[in-house]
Amino acid sequence: MASCVEELHFSHIHIPVTIDQMIPVLPAGPIPAVHGSRLYLSNLDNMIGARVFTPTVYFYKSNYMSSNRKPVTKTLCDALSRVLVPYYPLSGRLREASNGKLEVFFGQEQGALMVEAHSDMGLAELGDLAVPNPTWAPLNYRFPNEEPYKVLDMPLIIAQFLAAWAATAKTGTLVTNPEPCWDREFFQPRNPPTIKYRHPEFMRIEEGSSLTMSLWKSKPVQKCYKVSQQFQAQLKSLAQPNDMLGCSTFDAMAAHVWRSWVKALDVKPVDYELRLTFSVNARPKLKNPPLKQGFYGNVVCVACGTSPVNNLIKGSLSETSRLVREARLSISEEYVRSTVDYMEIDRPNRLEFGGKLSITQWTRFSLYESADFGWGRPSYAGPIDLTPTPQVCVFLPDGSAECSGATVVCICLPGSATHKFTEFFLCLKDLISNDESE
Repeated sequence: MASCVEELHFSHIHIPVTIDQMIPVLPAGPIPAVHGSRLYLSNLDNMIGARVFTPTVYFYKSNYMSSNRKPVTKTLCDALSRVLVPYYPLSGRLREASNGKLEVFFGQEQGALMVEAHSDMGLAELGDLAVPNPTWAPLNYRFPNEEPYKVLDMPLIIAQFLAAWAATAKTGTLVTNPEPCWDREFFQPRNPPTIKYRHPEFMRIEEGSSLTMSLWKSKPVQKCYKVSQQFQAQLKSLAQPNDMLGCSTFDAMAAHVWRSWVKALDVKPVDYELRLTFSVNARPKLKNPPLKQGFYGNVVCVACGTSPVNNLIKGSLSETSRLVREARLSISEEYVRSTVDYMEIDRPNRLEFGGKLSITQWTRFSLYESADFGWGRPSYAGPIDLTPTPQVCVFLPDGSAECSGATVVCICLPGSATHKFTEFFLCLKDLISNDESE
């Protein structure tokens, strides 16, 4: 069964990049915002975990770019300028209002910034394009003296916007389907705010285990695995709780990663309560009233499962998958509203890492399908580097041309724990034995 999981490796390379020009890109026509205008951002937009940029990269093969087409930079700039009219909020900047919340502001610095650069390296020299590579970092432009995780006063871009930009570049005409809708006021807090849940995903946990020391005492190492559809199907079968509800592939994968992670790190004491957090798309939960179809704001809630260390080590996979499933299904319309109200009263101002693993699922994003700018499907689409955050695991779609249904699992670990994690993650024999003994 280990053959159904392939460990992926990235090349340590140096990429020389020369910046040719920096081009401010403004909306191609009038927009409903003037100098000094401000736009409201919801409490879901203000979640501390959302206040980061995720550096991403898209690689395309040059044989898609025929000589009779206009230059790449002009194609991108023209399309971006057109799309910034209906998506005009993205030509503004984020800033903190007097109450500490973020808002979009239209001041002197507006529009997007296009940075044209070149490198003498070819695509084939960048290594395996199936896996994020921290040494691709020079391909992501950084402003002089830019602080890590800075989002204030920075040019903005988001995923839904990218699809419109790509379609407009490919066709040469503005494409927005559906019509974009800002409408952040949909998530105004209630008056008075009503918090109906504990919201453990935001609670601060005093670190009373060996976990943080294990994770941060040395530079983390990124490990990535291509998990076949066959492996996922067998894992899901083994992870089914003993009830009528069943579990999803995500429940099974998340449970297996969580258990493998805890075992590899040898967390002590064994009665310490650990958390698993992951984002859930709350759009389908909103019925009364539903969101407008073109809404492109943040509609994500953070689900949280908890378990003592000993239960993750000694318990069955099905027990852990039940915890993940219960956390996922707990995200209801009322939970979304309660989250908004919780953020209104007690908005966390720092990320909490105590006793926690966070899983981010990118497999539901149409990273490859929505990124055809006229040059075909990208060879790779996704994040550059995971190593700054050793308590995050990312599920990425397989970008290979055959679209095999595989998932790429990327996680950061201390070097001392990588071998053990690989051993636990690849092996299903112990899971089968445990299930048969129950």
